[in-house]
Amino acid sequence: MSLLVVGLSHRSAPVSVLERASLAAETQAKLLQDTLAAEPAVEAAVLATCNRIELYADVDKFHAGVAELSTLLAQHSGVGLDELTPYLYVHYEDRAVHHLFSVACGLDSMVVGEGQILGQIKDALALGQELHTAGRLLNDLFQQALRVGKRAHSETGIDRAGQSLVTFGLEQLAAGADVAGWARGKRALVIGAGSMSSLAAATLARAGVAEIVVANRTRARADRLVEILHQPGGTGVAARAVEMAAVTGELTRADVVVSCTGATGLVLTAEAVAGALGLAFDPASEVPVASVPAPPADPDRHAAWVENGAAGTVRQAVRRATVPAQGAGPVRLALLDLAMPRDIDGATARLDGVRLVDIESLAEASADAPMAADVDQVRTIVADEVAAFGAAQRAAHITPTVVALRTMAAGVVAGEIARLDGRLPDLDEKQRAEISQTVRRVVDKLLHAPTVRVKQLASEPGGAGYADALRELFDLDPQTVAAVSRADLNDPNRGRS
Repeated sequence: MSLLVVGLSHRSAPVSVLERASLAAETQAKLLQDTLAAEPAVEAAVLATCNRIELYADVDKFHAGVAELSTLLAQHSGVGLDELTPYLYVHYEDRAVHHLFSVACGLDSMVVGEGQILGQIKDALALGQELHTAGRLLNDLFQQALRVGKRAHSETGIDRAGQSLVTFGLEQLAAGADVAGWARGKRALVIGAGSMSSLAAATLARAGVAEIVVANRTRARADRLVEILHQPGGTGVAARAVEMAAVTGELTRADVVVSCTGATGLVLTAEAVAGALGLAFDPASEVPVASVPAPPADPDRHAAWVENGAAGTVRQAVRRATVPAQGAGPVRLALLDLAMPRDIDGATARLDGVRLVDIESLAEASADAPMAADVDQVRTIVADEVAAFGAAQRAAHITPTVVALRTMAAGVVAGEIARLDGRLPDLDEKQRAEISQTVRRVVDKLLHAPTVRVKQLASEPGGAGYADALRELFDLDPQTVAAVSRADLNDPNRGRS
């Protein structure tokens, strides 16, 4: 196993960089295809969420792999390599497994313990399978990550430590008040009809808003979300769908807006929000961006830099430097922007009567959130699962060699029985069968202890060399071993859960 992950997240980069580096669905597909075409990589998967972009690959060379994956991320994100590199982190082999398992459990999320990441990991695996870029290693890795995440949520109280990004965002909008009490009777505008927007609509409905208006670029998806909200046994909230062109008009009626689209530009400008509220807006009153310390340029040192908290220091510095204070006066319009890149102009925060919460402010608020005691239990689960996954991968690595050895032994037995038939043609079927069974039992017994032991040894750290030793000692044909590996990889039932 030569698993490599190169990526950036809210822990290593300011949201302004994440925003620019975000990958559209079609860009993710092109990135995977180009990664597989690159010489160091034989498998690839991309995990792209609102607060992380990570490229996973099975590579044959570490340094060449880091250079190639970093370059590909820069090319497809549109952020220059020199600018992007300081914010990238690199994990290799067991550390890469540990990272993904931690992500799956919600330990690396902006809101610790949130479970939405499991769906995003599942989507990443599905894309890799659809494009045939995820092979044996990444199929096993992502399937196991999903199981580890589910185990963490079922066996611990990590859910008490975390919540969905939507709920956390609404709590920030409520500014300490009970969300249900704050939302009751309000009119909500939800922009977008994807999974995050659907969750936002459902959460607002349960909180008791009086009306939900859904706007989406594809009207059919907005209509479908409204149908779900109207289903029997639901909250009974009044809901309707509108075209995106109607958003400006709906702003004049809304009390709270939640936006999460895949748009590459702003969906709500400060001018549009100001116009809806009857306010004047001066675009020239920008707050200057202060200089902040850069993270280490060397990717090998970046993981330690992130873990030591330096990334948070930079993130908070960027936050203080780029985000203006919230507008004065009572809140007339609450805006929650969950998109990456952002949907809502950050300048809306300076408008009187407007409260804006976005991914950047959520990152700062979550950094101060208390961690549940269950987090330690989840970390233990992750450590145990990483060790088990590594052992299973190392054991699996030697399996084709063991199968090839037994195949060779079976061939030797068959050849000797054939020679015996030629020398003793008068043997009857019963005698021949008894001799054949005896010879096979002898061979099986001779091979049993060594093959069982070599699998045990191979599962331990540093055990990868046992496969090479077997091939050398028994002069096994490398093509036979490779054929066993290919047959295993092409098994139609492999990777299904």
